[in-house]
Amino acid sequence: MTTKICIADDHPLFRDAIKSALVGHINGGPANTTMIEAGDFNEAIAVLDREHDLDLLLLDLTMPGASGLSALVAVRASYPAVPVVVVSASDDPTTVRRALDLGASGFISKSAGSEAIRSSVQAVLDGDVAIPDNIDLGREHDPEVEDLISRIRTLTPQQARVLGMLAEGLLNKQIAYELGVSEATIKAHVSAVLQKLNVDSRTQAVIRLSKIGSDMLRGGEGDSTASA
Repeated sequence: MTTKICIADDHPLFRDAIKSALVGHINGGPANTTMIEAGDFNEAIAVLDREHDLDLLLLDLTMPGASGLSALVAVRASYPAVPVVVVSASDDPTTVRRALDLGASGFISKSAGSEAIRSSVQAVLDGDVAIPDNIDLGREHDPEVEDLISRIRTLTPQQARVLGMLAEGLLNKQIAYELGVSEATIKAHVSAVLQKLNVDSRTQAVIRLSKIGSDMLRGGEGDSTASA
């Protein structure tokens, strides 16, 4: 039985390092492992749409098209059957805990060695949750962040995608083009997202998102003049 893994990262050298760490060491060897690469978030979504038997997605949250943890939210909402392991240089306990709270099946630091990468991936493939060694996740001490995470979980898959694009600073017409729908549809999605996050504008939504990991967000200024 072949294990199919997608490595979504915009750095080819890092993708090669992940492949070198995994091929030949996962579920019986190279003949039983298929590695698929994606260099940006849109490519990762295309892989998820195309490969219905994908076993695992290794997801970098700061590659082009991704918007930090909102990218994770979008993937988990749209493809709940595919385990997602976040791969990031931001490996502090708060970031790791929030990624897991938002649906990640594991977290791998970009500073991890080959053995740690292999053991983490194998653990998730075996149905476990992979957490970096020697890390105390603690608990969420910020009630506002706890409330925000619970609100994000209520977003539909399309709303989660729109939220990610808002964090990128895209306008309605740009989001509509990317998603292949009308601008009116996007306007409705934006209004729903703002309502669910209990904010009045795009800027406020992005500011709220930044509270769960501003270092993992791109285009954090958003569109300061536009509203729903």
